[in-house]
Amino acid sequence: MARDEVTSVKPARTDTGHSAETAAATPDVGGSTQRRVALITGATCGIGAATALLLGRRGYRVAVHHDRSPAEADHIASRIADYGGDALTVSADLAVPGEVSAMVETITRRWGTVEVLVHAARLPHVRGAFSEIRLDQLEHAVAQELRAAYLVTKAVNPAMTARGYGRLVYLSTAHSRSPAGLRIIEGTAQAALDQFVRHIAQELAPHGITANVVAPGNVAGIDAHGAKWSDDELWVLGTANTEARPVLPGDVARTIAFFAGDDCVITTGHRAAIDTGLAAR
Repeated sequence: MARDEVTSVKPARTDTGHSAETAAATPDVGGSTQRRVALITGATCGIGAATALLLGRRGYRVAVHHDRSPAEADHIASRIADYGGDALTVSADLAVPGEVSAMVETITRRWGTVEVLVHAARLPHVRGAFSEIRLDQLEHAVAQELRAAYLVTKAVNPAMTARGYGRLVYLSTAHSRSPAGLRIIEGTAQAALDQFVRHIAQELAPHGITANVVAPGNVAGIDAHGAKWSDDELWVLGTANTEARPVLPGDVARTIAFFAGDDCVITTGHRAAIDTGLAAR
């Protein structure tokens, strides 16, 4: 058993019932999805948007979550529709229990049970050295990270458990294990998320539910300190096969898609580092 895998999962019951976009936009048909219902938090940009587009192309019915970005959410949903997919935009402040519950109820009324949750919403974290940060900043970051993950998981879990099938995927960061300058708050908060997922993976495995973490390194266009990459630059970088090649949103999306799919049967409690092999050094 791999170090990061918690336990095996009961086989699931069969149920019949460029930019971030460009990186996920090439045809990429994976295993059977059976028109599964997927909720992607933070789906208006970056990795969340790339994941929503990729799953939409693969036949999932995708709920595109946003907090205060309706235009961006509509754009992602329309792109999915252009591919012949089915998408719904939903809004919620992930720190507010009532809004999270209402969001899941909206999806359920439209399509039925949420079978896949990809929690890709990224919270902003203060950067600074340990000597500079305050205790309340660290406490707030950890609390907010866990609050959002707890609330969205709590909202979808009962129906997944009743169905005997579920896929939970959480977006973390390489810095939860690999310290980096000025990222002590982010790394600590994401490390708490990683451990939260390991615990729920173990608890939910007997119900046919997997829970995994995807932890990318610096992602082009997201972690480049505000640097903007043109579509042509992203395309070149995305096709390069070198150690210097940065991770693209579409790279992360494809790993998320595996964890979100029917082929991910017994892999749970796992943390996948997406960093062009740098973690192997």
